[in-house]
Amino acid sequence: MTGVITVRPAEPGDGDVLGEIHALSWGVSHGPLCTPQVAAAGIEERRTKWHAVLAEGVEDTILLAHLDERPGAFARFGASTSRPGSAEIHTFFAHPDVWGSGIAAVLLKAALERVRDAGYDDVHLWTLRDSAQARRFYAKNGFTETGRTHDHDFGDGPPLALIELQRAVPGPR
Repeated sequence: MTGVITVRPAEPGDGDVLGEIHALSWGVSHGPLCTPQVAAAGIEERRTKWHAVLAEGVEDTILLAHLDERPGAFARFGASTSRPGSAEIHTFFAHPDVWGSGIAAVLLKAALERVRDAGYDDVHLWTLRDSAQARRFYAKNGFTETGRTHDHDFGDGPPLALIELQRAVPGPR
């Protein structure tokens, strides 16, 4: 799949778009690892939460990427919640219909440029240990495992293992 990829800051009216991308991608990537009830609740929560996040005017940046003018992926990033002086990618999801299109790589590059411009030298994120696709994507884009892990409890059922990945922010400031 090829096409024109553009990236822009998310706007207050993008809540439904972010929610749909997040819900569908999370349902495919995380849903099978949860009980059906937890998966359904997780999908619904992700579908509806972004209006409130955008309305809060959070300090994090949210970028929305489009493929041929159709919204396809988004990233939320900002100051790290656990590593003072570092940036963190808090959320990074692409709609399953655009997987393999290159949109995620373009979005990640734009996010890393914003992180660099905000004065950070490094960035980290957490991803599912059992998501081979996500781990391959991040490794291909310069992230390495730190060795730090933790379990996240999404509700009923076993917690899911997360791993931390990090990389230096490229380029001069």
